[in-house]
Amino acid sequence: MLTTEQSASPVVAPSQGSEPGGMVLSLNNVEVIYDHVSLAIKGVSIEVPQSGMVALLGANGAGKSTTLKSVSGLLRPERGLVTRGEVRFLGHNIDALLPQQRVKMGIAHVLEGRRVFEHMTPDENLVAASAVRGSRQDMLRHKDMVYTYFPRLFERRTAQAGYLSGGEQQMLAIGRALMTQPKLLMLDEPSLGLAPFLVAEIFDIVRRINKEEGLSVLLVEQNAIAALEVVSHAYLIENGRVVMHDGAEAMKKNPDIQEFYLGGTEGRSFHDIKHYRRRKRWLT
Repeated sequence: MLTTEQSASPVVAPSQGSEPGGMVLSLNNVEVIYDHVSLAIKGVSIEVPQSGMVALLGANGAGKSTTLKSVSGLLRPERGLVTRGEVRFLGHNIDALLPQQRVKMGIAHVLEGRRVFEHMTPDENLVAASAVRGSRQDMLRHKDMVYTYFPRLFERRTAQAGYLSGGEQQMLAIGRALMTQPKLLMLDEPSLGLAPFLVAEIFDIVRRINKEEGLSVLLVEQNAIAALEVVSHAYLIENGRVVMHDGAEAMKKNPDIQEFYLGGTEGRSFHDIKHYRRRKRWLT
């Protein structure tokens, strides 16, 4: 998440620790409205612990991307506004901060759709992202780290990014986020449009980064099967509300999650499935 807009107010200095209870990020009863009319998320509360990896699951249009944008500050360009609740990062209420201020605090948001600078090489993309913070030595060190995690990018570092494959562009998008030296990495649908073997490769690399660098990760995914294999905890959002949250293993075993998000319909007729979907337990 990069922006060239100049800050209009001082940046809050990042805390050395996290929120009480070891939380890097806390959304407390957050409500978002678009165009002063459309209520997109309705009292969402989620937490991401220090060095934790958390998934936000749900169908298309459930409010997952809006939740991420309430954290990164990218609601205003889309005429969205947090009208209730608060977003806290490293113990600070960040509701009033501009997007670039949040980046400097340590929030990196990889948007859906792999939005890389297509006319530039991967190497130039990484250097451009490093301009957000740090010295030349920091840039070189973090670029080496990105190429270590994504050796395929190193092989393609002089090619135009627009000619990279979808998987390579996703790797580059994540690599650019890492160049900003984040404390929280937010990924919006990283599996979108990718072959299963590439999804597994990218998720495995993100899990390694989480463990080896201690980087907190908030992962938004429709692919619940892939997401629940790498995270420790997950939230399920429907129609703008969190309707379930639990550990990843418990979520995988939950019959409702299996039915609606893990493809657990084997042995049931279409009529039975339709009838079952009229009585979701969290909606009754």
